[in-house]
Amino acid sequence: MSGKHKFFGKDDCYFVTITVFNWIKIFTRENYRMVIIESLRFCQLNKGLEIYGYCLMTNHLHLIVRAAGKYTLSEILRDFKKFTAKVILHKIKEDAEMYNHPKFRKKIDPHHLWQEGVYPIILYNPKLFYQKLNYIHKNPVKAKMVENPEEYLYSSARNYAGLNSILDIYFEIPELKIK
Repeated sequence: MSGKHKFFGKDDCYFVTITVFNWIKIFTRENYRMVIIESLRFCQLNKGLEIYGYCLMTNHLHLIVRAAGKYTLSEILRDFKKFTAKVILHKIKEDAEMYNHPKFRKKIDPHHLWQEGVYPIILYNPKLFYQKLNYIHKNPVKAKMVENPEEYLYSSARNYAGLNSILDIYFEIPELKIK
């Protein structure tokens, strides 16, 4: 990973985007989306991942996160990507409709689910934190999937609106270090 795509301080908070290889719209199906949600939950419970915001779109995942345990954010996301790739690629091979679809077959790499890197942006002040949080919450609206951010099930916009959600988050903004 080059210098501009590295995580720096262990306690820093980051905006991260993880993108599916070739921008394939894999997360249109519930079973693939739930692998992501369950894996994020595992990382929260077992690896010290603190999630402040998230939005799972059809071909990418936005996160506002911080590592608070013995693992670094780089280690957590590496393991997350490795595990989810293995599980989802296995599920795709069992899904004849998806696996044999001509457009999908042309684009899929049977060994890679995710593009390399995660392109972290350090969130060093509350203004940047909330700018990125609003950006990810508006993603499904911009994609015309919903009219209001809190209507989208796979987003922390529901948490912030006080609605039932599929993933717990931290509401308390972490201490942001001015760089």
